[in-house]
Amino acid sequence: MAIDTQAGTELIALAGDFARREIAPRVEEYDRNERIPRDLLDRMAELGFFGGVVPVELGGLGLDHMTFAALVEEVSKVCQIMGTLVSMPSGLVGAGIARFGTPEQQERWLRPLAQGRIFGGSAVTEPQSGSDVAGMQTTYKKDGEGFVLNGTKAWISNLDIAEFFLSFATIDRSLRHGGVTAFLIPRDTPGLGLHPYKDKLGFRPICTGEVVFDDVRLGPEALVGEEGRGFEVAMTAVERGRLGVAARSVGLAQAALDEAVSYAKERIAFGHPISQFQIVQSKVTDMEVGVHTARLLVADAAQALERGERARRLTSMAKMYASDVAFRTAADALQIHGAYGVSPEYPIGRLFRDAKVLQIVEGSNDLHRALIGEMALGIRAES
Repeated sequence: MAIDTQAGTELIALAGDFARREIAPRVEEYDRNERIPRDLLDRMAELGFFGGVVPVELGGLGLDHMTFAALVEEVSKVCQIMGTLVSMPSGLVGAGIARFGTPEQQERWLRPLAQGRIFGGSAVTEPQSGSDVAGMQTTYKKDGEGFVLNGTKAWISNLDIAEFFLSFATIDRSLRHGGVTAFLIPRDTPGLGLHPYKDKLGFRPICTGEVVFDDVRLGPEALVGEEGRGFEVAMTAVERGRLGVAARSVGLAQAALDEAVSYAKERIAFGHPISQFQIVQSKVTDMEVGVHTARLLVADAAQALERGERARRLTSMAKMYASDVAFRTAADALQIHGAYGVSPEYPIGRLFRDAKVLQIVEGSNDLHRALIGEMALGIRAES
């Protein structure tokens, strides 16, 4: 049975307490070292943080989307990378399996994913097509009852810890959306190459890089949903993934606001705390309003998903707006810190770097502006 409202509230409080006690003392070190401590993930799994909206019968917590978004936000106030991992079983990695996977696929991959016993990756983005899923270059061909994949994915996360990848290929590029098919690919599949990028601007602890398919042979059990229906699998994952990005953005923005307020009260300039200066008050006001309105937009998107709607427009709006707010808030907080903002002694530099990347992941904000505008003008359907 899914947890009730009171239990959901207690889970959010537990997650916040854990993040402050266990994650906060270590985040700067593991961000610098570009590696997430596995013992922290194991402890989070013990506490059930990865279950999210995955149904209880499939190994999850069965949270409503509002509670899920609040949980991701709470963890992300301390480390949005940990918020990323909390969101994946309910979003980019798990949502497509939950909706389109066979019982065997759900038992093999989704259940342990939702329980934090394994981790996975979602390999959608490509070096050339980027966010244009229908324009992907990775191809597959039929081989008896199985499939052979060739191509390259870029900026794929969890290369170091993923036991499997949910990925996509087309049988005919000219078919656009209609040619795309989804596959589940175990990490040890022959021909699968994993090549991490190092020293990234932001998102440093999460291992991201290229996934290369060199005559990767898969059996029929790897197929997710039906052939030619992979775009639906991708969009299911992406919409819930964008809710996760938006919630993480709100958590990061709240953290930047809190850091700015704390510093402004302590920093003395010209004989006064800088919190007494109008320019600082103006920046803090904009931060406060931005964080509050971003949180409301995340709630709107979460409620739409809870009603079973596609929520394509609302999740795009929430992702775009919340990540823009996160970057503006982090930039203003850095300005308030002045020279100390670039010092590793303060977390605001890490927040600023991650906030910039939040505007790019899961569809750049320029793409989302185009999508939202086209939907508003009737050029593109909302569903």
